[in-house]
Amino acid sequence: MFKDFFYSIGWLFNEFLFLPFDILRSIQFESWYLANIVSWSFIFIGILGAAYWLKKLKEFENNNEENKDITSHSFLK
Repeated sequence: MFKDFFYSIGWLFNEFLFLPFDILRSIQFESWYLANIVSWSFIFIGILGAAYWLKKLKEFENNNEENKDITSHSFLK
């Protein structure tokens, strides 16, 4: 019973959930750009997130809302 359960999980991943990665592996020799679009999208999302974070930090800095006291954290006492 447990053996069939684990084999079914293996089948699910090999035949269904890894299908996008199989497609990327098959097109890597045809188009390098298309095969790396996933990596580029993650890099782009990371850059957007970092830019948003820095923008918010700048807003707090301009409004003097940042606590710069050396005792602002208990471990700095």
